Amino acid sequence: MSSKLHVALVAVGAFNPPTNAHLRIFELAKDHLHKLGSFSVLGGIISPVHDAYGKKDLAPAVHRLEMCQRSVSSSSWISVSDWEVTRPGWSRTRATLNFYESYLNSLLSSNEIPPMWASHIVCSAKEEEAEKLNVKLVCGADLLESFAIPNLWLDEDIDHIVGHHGMVVISRAGSCPEKFIYDSDALTQNKNNIFLVTEWITNEISSTKIRRALRRKESVKYLIQDSVIDYVYENKLYGV
Repeated sequence: MSSKLHVALVAVGAFNPPTNAHLRIFELAKDHLHKLGSFSVLGGIISPVHDAYGKKDLAPAVHRLEMCQRSVSSSSWISVSDWEVTRPGWSRTRATLNFYESYLNSLLSSNEIPPMWASHIVCSAKEEEAEKLNVKLVCGADLLESFAIPNLWLDEDIDHIVGHHGMVVISRAGSCPEKFIYDSDALTQNKNNIFLVTEWITNEISSTKIRRALRRKESVKYLIQDSVIDYVYENKLYGV
């Protein structure tokens, strides 16, 4: 049995549409944790938010799920979960992470056939004889810094997300997550559970900019997967 901590990475968000940058953060996070030597990343989960999130220009979940599925079609370890979008309403990030960790661990100790999004993680965990899985939130530095926005996050949710699950935070141009952590007593207390990853190959692709380019009839090739571009045009999303 491996002495390493077995990890599943989870990214939450709108994925409206999913971009190559959304996929890159998984690769960067996985490389970083493996280089530390004490972690074994068994899989990644993209978890699109519920329609009730109500973000401007948010495409219906059925479309966002399909675009995410197309985005990860070439990945051997990243999957897409429909758990959030099938809830009765919007789920807080803390609840989402708790569900994935609890459910994946329950699958390890049972003969239940896992859903497609969980199958690779569960199979990998059993191959490595993992007794327990830890779910970590993977995100860009902008999400970390959103903790400071008044009334956006509950203090107890931040404490639980960082203290129990942990975060792998990918740098963004113009962000300084180290200083942000230093300025926060709560984050400093749990700083050993926040893994900062510097992205030296800068990538400023954002879903907002992709939607803007699509509305303006500009090319987004090589910014999102070709299959996603095809889907956008087939379904006339984002004003194309």
